[in-house]
Amino acid sequence: MTTSTIEPWLREILRCPACRAELRDESGDRGPELVCTDAACALAYRVDRGIPVLLVDEARKPV
Repeated sequence: MTTSTIEPWLREILRCPACRAELRDESGDRGPELVCTDAACALAYRVDRGIPVLLVDEARKPV
């Protein structure tokens, strides 16, 4: 798990745009990610320079 560079107040309100579940910090192949905690969804969203890219079309699907 990585330490998020996202402000704590913002980090608390972020949710998966696909299913509205909480997101957890992870480290992916390309750097930091926010991963959906819902096992049925489990999409991974990249974080570019501290800014989460919460677009379902650009999310990495679980393997």
